[in-house]
Amino acid sequence: MKSLLHITNGDSFTSRLESLEVKGDIITWREMLCEGKTLCAVGSESFWKTRFEFLNKNYKITKSWFVEKTLKEYRSLCNHKQQDHIVLWFEYDLFCQINMLAVLSWLKTHRRHAEISLVCSGKEDDSEKLYGLNELSDEKLLQLYENRTILSQDDIEYADYIWQLYCSDNPIRLENQIANNDFQFEYLSDALKTHLKRFPTIKNGLNDLENHVLQVAAEMKPKSKAELMGELITHQGYYGFGDTQYERIVTTLKPLFNSFSPVKLTKKGMEVLKQETNYYSQIRDNQMYLGGSLKYNFLYNTETNRILKL
Repeated sequence: MKSLLHITNGDSFTSRLESLEVKGDIITWREMLCEGKTLCAVGSESFWKTRFEFLNKNYKITKSWFVEKTLKEYRSLCNHKQQDHIVLWFEYDLFCQINMLAVLSWLKTHRRHAEISLVCSGKEDDSEKLYGLNELSDEKLLQLYENRTILSQDDIEYADYIWQLYCSDNPIRLENQIANNDFQFEYLSDALKTHLKRFPTIKNGLNDLENHVLQVAAEMKPKSKAELMGELITHQGYYGFGDTQYERIVTTLKPLFNSFSPVKLTKKGMEVLKQETNYYSQIRDNQMYLGGSLKYNFLYNTETNRILKL
């Protein structure tokens, strides 16, 4: 009989999985490696130190919370050495796909002989809508689990390679992997495209998501900040961000807003949105990392969908 370990993408899905009564132990991966600086050696002391510094500075995460929620769970993963089958439960979005790459990179090093499989939610049937794991019925989840993808050694090596590129100081090499369809990661290509759109555009210095925030504010005319946030979370494509992440984006754009009740842009905000003014020099932050790359050392060309080094 195989011994099983499940690694999930977050607390809400962990409790859902427990209710399904699927055999095996469950570990929750509590990180958001799609934001802030990351180092290649997942789980090393310097890796966690770098992560804590970012989360503490930008999200006011305390040391005790970080130890209790993230490190304890990671140590529990380290202690699960006996399982010969590890099942990863992750979703289609950027948030999940980057975490998945990091976990696979760690497993490649530390669990070389385990069989690793992947349950990934996204498109269902022929619909264009993308589904998170928690949006699926129990029946559908069990079906996905039964038909999970057994990853080959090549798949795992490739995930590790993409993780190394994500942690490197130049995203251009990552761009060259977008068209690579030789591996069993259905949503990785879209997640990588989404990641590259987080670098500032040439036209106004804001990235795809920052421009989207201004656009929603101008076109939807939300009556409150809460309404703006709700709109952003509902229509976010492949990002998979939570309210705290959107809160942070809106805060960096605050000078472009006149008010949040109702939500109104300033004259400058409208000019930036219409690409009549470039906001790059005002928003530039020399400490801001996306993976291993400094966000403001690169520009994204929306006409060619290519990254340029400054």
